[in-house]
Amino acid sequence: MEPGGPCGFCPAGAAQPARYTCPRCNVPYCSLRCYRAHGACAEGFYRDQVLGELRGRNASPSRLAGALRRLREQRETEDELEAAGPRSASAPGGLSGLWEQLAPAEKAAFERLLSRGEAGRLLPPWRPWWWSRGAAPRLLEELDGAPAAPESGKDATAEEPAPGEGPGARPPAGPARIPALASLSRGPVSPLVRFQLPNVLFAYAHALALYHGGDDALLLSDLCATLLDVSGALGAQQVFASTEEALQAAAHVLEAGEHPPGPLGTRGAMQEAARILLGEGPANQKGYTLAALGHLVQALGRARKLAVASEDRQRLYRARKKCQFLLAWTNENEAALTPLALDCTRAYRAHAMAAEEVAALTGELERLWGGPMPPAPRTLIEELPG
Repeated sequence: MEPGGPCGFCPAGAAQPARYTCPRCNVPYCSLRCYRAHGACAEGFYRDQVLGELRGRNASPSRLAGALRRLREQRETEDELEAAGPRSASAPGGLSGLWEQLAPAEKAAFERLLSRGEAGRLLPPWRPWWWSRGAAPRLLEELDGAPAAPESGKDATAEEPAPGEGPGARPPAGPARIPALASLSRGPVSPLVRFQLPNVLFAYAHALALYHGGDDALLLSDLCATLLDVSGALGAQQVFASTEEALQAAAHVLEAGEHPPGPLGTRGAMQEAARILLGEGPANQKGYTLAALGHLVQALGRARKLAVASEDRQRLYRARKKCQFLLAWTNENEAALTPLALDCTRAYRAHAMAAEEVAALTGELERLWGGPMPPAPRTLIEELPG
């Protein structure tokens, strides 16, 4: 590109030839450094480019999630791009050329969005496939007839889902053939096997919501890594003695900050695990659980083929075998799903009530303190001089 006059941002008397032009105000500039010094106009251009891409008519969750991932990965080539020379801000390239133009503060802000799991708010909403009939299914009722308490005091059938893809999302295709449980086990099956299901389905619902369905090949490795970290039954071959213990183990990973909470949060993942276990109804209650486990078998198999480290491949292999075993167990123990779903609903209700109590206590303390922080301690006894 031929120079178009002196740079409009270089110091007076030392202006370099300008090879680029701001797409907003048409001021000429010579380098990426000068363009970054452009201030609010440049920042507005970055913002418009990202929002324009995110709001594109052909946008899809997988495409946009892949775009976010590519932006994050481009930080590794920052030095190489800088050495190769700046690109024109008005040149085509979309998001792939935008990362190199962002200021350090803008990159840090975007990284925070990714690390906290909040970048998903920029994407089109994704709807769980187990909501395929449109409205959110009602949770199980307690045995005494009292309905499970919905999160934040809302009716579980009326609340808008945090994740969602529009009505009619299709369940993943179930496995064509499920082997007999006896062919996978040399001896009697432990009665504790059932408690691994809530742990696995908690992690499954969380990972799918966090990665907007995870149907993009670029996100498959991240989705499976999150799944194995959150689910101790799959990632660490843990054994649980109760549904509560299985759910608490998965919830602890999220509450410890090892992974972003995602759109569902801890309680939401418990709620969705209950909905998967509940299925479409008594006529085919195990259908959703079988579909979820079959989906996991396929995803873990694909991720294993992409894995480079032998340790990762072995871990994915063990997790896939565990899902295949749970598939066979679920297929022959459909009657056990209702108690598990009820246990998940009770755990969800207990967490909701605990959150309400904490919120009430926090509000009362702030009222007494006159603000969010306690007042400074006062001196009750002071020794007077002399």
